[in-house]
Amino acid sequence: MSLPAVDSQKWQSSPRAFAWGMRSVGSTVLALVLFATYLGIGALAHDSRFSLGWVLASTALVWAGPAQIILISTLGSGATAVQAALAVTVSAIRLFPMVVSVLPLLRTPATKRRHLILPAHFIAVTLWVECYRLLPNVPRDRRVIFTCGLGIGLVLVCLAATTAGYMLAANLPQTLAAAILLLTPLAFLLSTARNAKHLVDVLALALGLALYPLVALLHTGVDILISGLSAGTIAFGVHWWRRRA
Repeated sequence: MSLPAVDSQKWQSSPRAFAWGMRSVGSTVLALVLFATYLGIGALAHDSRFSLGWVLASTALVWAGPAQIILISTLGSGATAVQAALAVTVSAIRLFPMVVSVLPLLRTPATKRRHLILPAHFIAVTLWVECYRLLPNVPRDRRVIFTCGLGIGLVLVCLAATTAGYMLAANLPQTLAAAILLLTPLAFLLSTARNAKHLVDVLALALGLALYPLVALLHTGVDILISGLSAGTIAFGVHWWRRRA
């Protein structure tokens, strides 16, 4: 689905701009990645013995797959609410640069700060990518309402996937339920690989995958952190050396 031209009469009303935002969900392959991810999150919540209402509320309010996984896994392992909140907050810091980069694309001289609260809540990796792809084709005075429509459309996809994953995990054999849980890391891996456009990104991803089995032999409990930090540091070093050369 392609958007109307920027000067088209189809952008003249806010409801139409909102509808175009919701319809744009169907034009992005990342919606399928989100659906697969939240199938896994719904299954993880069921496996951790959280209620369906609780996980649906966390999907709508937290709205970040990695942060939700951290929230479910920390609370499910017996951590306190304060510890879980701290872990989720640290995870959410990564989204701050995305918010800072997208909000200037939405603002006009007449935009009030309260108008940006809802779009800011929706800004995660998927919306950040799609805003840079779609917003140049949206009149600036309709971008806030368009982004709200896009964000709400993505949340509805994730709510449906969360429900489906939760129900499937409740009724499927244990082996198939485990396979649904595998969709979450697999979706993140494919999404990361898809967005790896530069050598430094590809190198960091490849080194992370190669180092993890070796680091796991150390049984540190923070294997992903160590392998990711090591791979990212090496990749950045290679990138810095190439620029200097």
